[in-house]
Amino acid sequence: MAVIAVSVAATVLGLRRDSDTAATSSPPHGDTQFASADDTGPANLITEDPTCQAWSKVARDYAASINSVGWAERDPKVAAVDWTAEQRSMYETVSEALSHAVSFAPNLEKQTPHRVMRELYGQFEAAAHAWIDVVPNYDSKHNAVANVYGAAMSALSAICAAIDWKSIQPLAPLVNPPAPPTNPLPVSSPATGDAINESVPICRDWLTSATTFDDHSAAWLAIDANIPASDWTPEQKAVYDAVGPVMTAHADEIEALGRRSADPIMEDFAVLAAQYLRAYVLAIPTYRSADNYVSDATRFLRSTLLWACRRSAS
Repeated sequence: MAVIAVSVAATVLGLRRDSDTAATSSPPHGDTQFASADDTGPANLITEDPTCQAWSKVARDYAASINSVGWAERDPKVAAVDWTAEQRSMYETVSEALSHAVSFAPNLEKQTPHRVMRELYGQFEAAAHAWIDVVPNYDSKHNAVANVYGAAMSALSAICAAIDWKSIQPLAPLVNPPAPPTNPLPVSSPATGDAINESVPICRDWLTSATTFDDHSAAWLAIDANIPASDWTPEQKAVYDAVGPVMTAHADEIEALGRRSADPIMEDFAVLAAQYLRAYVLAIPTYRSADNYVSDATRFLRSTLLWACRRSAS
């Protein structure tokens, strides 16, 4: 949980207060209230979204609340029956902040023109409500639920930060579009249910793939992401050069896994994660710190599914 909590705060800091992405409502398509109703094509890179400015406020307010009570430093193994008065107060504060944040998700779901953003808002909403419900009887097994909503929040924030800092726009045209979805989630089927459950056959392979990639990219992860390519040492440049092919292979692998999942939300998240990873590889030769939001989008889309898989296994 600490990793996800810190990441939420760090990614939120990347969201600009003065974003020029307006938070305006999009007109409904056809007879539906969802602006993404007509988005049934490939889950491709997102270069603009009218909900990002509003989401940045929601995420920033939530991050300020959890930071104020030291949420990232908590021990998630301590169950509710063993909480001190201070720990109980901390959980109540975070639960209230999350309740406030999630109350805005339904409106943002309706306004985004992108199917995958709609699905991300829906998964954040579902996991947040599930976690709020279990807080009074919290046990360590519920930690995965917190990580699902935390990863979904961070994925939304990373996608928006990559837009705000203009890091995804020059890369998107250079990445080949993916194939259309196998079975896109219709608007009539809400995205707020559990995306992943014990019936999804590729969860074991997804977890294995994530672990293998993390092992093979450890040297890259150890380098400060704030260092631009122009300031890399020869050793750091060699690490980046070596990790590019590893990332490309991993992108192909997670896209294939998503398409085998028989779950439209898992497929969309996997395909979009693969696209952001491919875009990041193209950014490596001229890397700047803002490009880290591109890799963060992959990281947290992948983590949303990883923790959902772990949740279903617990």
